[in-house]
Amino acid sequence: MLQENYESVDKKITEACRRAGRNRDAVTLIAVSKTKPLSDIEELLQNTDAENFGENKVQELVDKYEHISRPVKWHMIGHLQTNKVKYIVDKVCLIHSVDSVNLAKTIEKEAAKHNVVVPVLIEVNVAGEESKFGVSVEETEDLIRQIKDFPHIHIDGLMTIAPFVANPEENRVHFRRLKELLLDINSKNIDNVHMNVLSMGMTNDYEVAVEEGATMVRVGTGIFGERNYNI
Repeated sequence: MLQENYESVDKKITEACRRAGRNRDAVTLIAVSKTKPLSDIEELLQNTDAENFGENKVQELVDKYEHISRPVKWHMIGHLQTNKVKYIVDKVCLIHSVDSVNLAKTIEKEAAKHNVVVPVLIEVNVAGEESKFGVSVEETEDLIRQIKDFPHIHIDGLMTIAPFVANPEENRVHFRRLKELLLDINSKNIDNVHMNVLSMGMTNDYEVAVEEGATMVRVGTGIFGERNYNI
């Protein structure tokens, strides 16, 4: 079932790329494995070309990192507390959720200790939802300018978590706004800032996100099924 789900999502991404006149290679599918057992990931590794996995809790990411049968690309997609940064800076390929100078400073400090450069995305609360983390659209450039010269951080782009809506078309405006923000920031030729990653779109709306320029989509339920948050 997991193989069929993954291949179905992959096919829908391909079709969305075709509708938008984009190359399928421009979009990375991140299988969001949070709360799911390592055996599910192993099943995907055995039966598909999946290699990007997303986690939103540090301890869960570390546990899976240490026990998986072969290396994969781990994405930290959840809110990251500063006191947890030290556990993952040398284990993730990308942190999607940088939303403050303080967090960036901590990543810089811990990355320096491990002698690594950590790729990050700035999390933008495009829809302005009070329940969501992320900086506002208006604050994004200022945050980027404050951390752009940190030697152990590389800003790769922007991320957003769009509202959960019944009709995915309602989120098209938010995805389009994030793409416009990225283009606007790139047009200013800020030193050390060359952003090209747009992490946006989840199970409910990833096809719309791809049509609007997403380069990474984060799909959990669409691949692994519903989650039991009581485990």
